[in-house]
Amino acid sequence: MASVSFLEGPLIGGRQLPGGGLGWLDARREAGARRFTELGLPTQKLESWKYTRLRPLDGTCYQPVAASDDTPRIDAVPGIAGTQARIVFVNGRLRDDLSNLGDLPEGVRFMPLETMLRDDPEWVEAHLGTVAGDGPDRGESDQAMLALNEAMMDSGFVLHVARGVRLSKPVEVVYLGGFNDDAIAYFPRNLIVLEQGAQATLVKHHVGQGVGAYFANAVTEISVGDGAIFRHYKIQAESIHATHVTTLHTRIGRDATYEAFALSIGGLLSRTETSITLAGEGAHCGYHGAYMMRGNEHCDNTSVIDMAVPHTSCKQVFKGVLDDEARAVFQGKIHVARNAQKADGRMLNKTLLLSNRAEIDSKPELEIYADDVQCAHGATSGQLDTTALFYLRSRGIPEALARNMLVQSFLGDALDEISDETVREAFLDRVIHWLPAHCYLAGEWKESA
Repeated sequence: MASVSFLEGPLIGGRQLPGGGLGWLDARREAGARRFTELGLPTQKLESWKYTRLRPLDGTCYQPVAASDDTPRIDAVPGIAGTQARIVFVNGRLRDDLSNLGDLPEGVRFMPLETMLRDDPEWVEAHLGTVAGDGPDRGESDQAMLALNEAMMDSGFVLHVARGVRLSKPVEVVYLGGFNDDAIAYFPRNLIVLEQGAQATLVKHHVGQGVGAYFANAVTEISVGDGAIFRHYKIQAESIHATHVTTLHTRIGRDATYEAFALSIGGLLSRTETSITLAGEGAHCGYHGAYMMRGNEHCDNTSVIDMAVPHTSCKQVFKGVLDDEARAVFQGKIHVARNAQKADGRMLNKTLLLSNRAEIDSKPELEIYADDVQCAHGATSGQLDTTALFYLRSRGIPEALARNMLVQSFLGDALDEISDETVREAFLDRVIHWLPAHCYLAGEWKESA
């Protein structure tokens, strides 16, 4: 079992966390610590963790990030051109010198959680924890990582867009990790609230640039008000020494739209557990993603979309490419509540295997309690199409390029779900840079050394 030494002794070892001294927040942290101690780390005995074991945590003594005068030098911070503001964290600590809060319009608050706890703790108290845990199959019993974050939340950001305010450009958050000698752990807590009729786009980067081992356990709560539109994009490109766990809870109001896309292209072990509730009539959710794993990397995308009221719609497209001995997990459930008539839910998972040692565990589910709905789900996995490859080569395209073109085309259907053109191009660029120099066909697949 992994060491959780950062929970031993007095609360968080007496360490002063952001907002320390606020009675309501101290109580939340103590309750989270107690709950995590009761639950322990998730095991494969839990259905939602059946295909993923937190193996990288075994025998590793992770410590909280400590204040240090040794500030790592950052040569480059990844980003997308044209963003309106940016917040940067390095090893879980805010870097003001790398951040740029820009010129935000009136009615928009975009700042580190620590700043918000200092400037407006009452607002944070009113919103923190109001979305997490909402919906079916998401009780406390299997939310150990949420409880751990509750106990240890030490960084993160707040995005608050007031009623009717529209952000014309995306805002950006960058988490950089790996600049450490000893194994460290950090626990971002992100809070996003769009009021009625607001619009915003957020791009998050989780990137490993150093060589140190680290464990990032993040929780993000999102409230999309009635008639609001929120676009939420994420690139997970952690280092091979990283364990990345994200818990995402979203509530979508009446006639509101939530569009999300997650691109996973790194990390020894990464898991994104998503809970989305369509809480108002006319609500729409587009939750999509792509994963590209190689070596011994493991990627898990687990989601529950709850269509709680009538006249809601959701679409979910996840596509992946696995090479070497990489493994991916897709567990997607669409839950249609009783009397949630006229619900329209679609789910698709497709995976391309470039090696006979790669593995995909796919488990799409529909759980329907209403009788007037349109719902569909599907999952396929396979290898490169030899006929398509032959066609490209017959047109004079070199074999390696032809194979990469097929992989890029395969992922294109998922990337097309990104409505922001600038973000889509940036994500496509990351996909192109990941592509191997060559891909193997049936009969020529990679054999394990």
